[in-house]
Amino acid sequence: MRSVISVFALILILQDLGVAQSRVQLPAHDTTGGMPLMEALNHRRTSRSFDPKPLEVQMLSDLLWAAFGVNRSDGHRTAPSAMNWQEIDVYVATADGLYLYEAGSNSLLQISREDLRGLTGTQSFVRDAPVDLIYVSNFSKTARASEENRLMWTSADCGFIAQNVYLFCASEGLSCVVRGSIDKPALAKAMRLGEDQKIILSQTVGYPR
Repeated sequence: MRSVISVFALILILQDLGVAQSRVQLPAHDTTGGMPLMEALNHRRTSRSFDPKPLEVQMLSDLLWAAFGVNRSDGHRTAPSAMNWQEIDVYVATADGLYLYEAGSNSLLQISREDLRGLTGTQSFVRDAPVDLIYVSNFSKTARASEENRLMWTSADCGFIAQNVYLFCASEGLSCVVRGSIDKPALAKAMRLGEDQKIILSQTVGYPR
């Protein structure tokens, strides 16, 4: 059974216990249940209507693992990656701040306490939806590739992750939309990204309104 506690409530509990909030350990992902693949494909769709209610922490853990989690003992992931670069970083923007998903430890590293959701896209709904995922390519991991191949493969790798999120949302009855309409310079500045880090896409997830 899924825990009903939200990630925001978990952070508050950790604060009350005197635990540093720089890192939040997510519960182990649940690989049981869910729709059969063909049903999930049948239900896969884009929605721009979101309930602001926070996602439960177990739901968030499962979502991030489905997106780009570790699914093998050798460190390979749920989405393919050209030459196993694993160059796409998944950032999570919530009302509580900005986090980086660390797949190896299944945890969230807090990057900022600022609510950056409004910067993740030009559409008004991004400000109130519970989760905005931001996909950032670390080009320093693709140094052997030509500029053309780097752009091609990192875009494809990002698309694989976004589709994983779409299928998870279809299976779990969540609303989801992937977005490219972003003021990337403004968002990159707010996220304090380095020169080799490039925002590719963002994706909004939440319960349907």
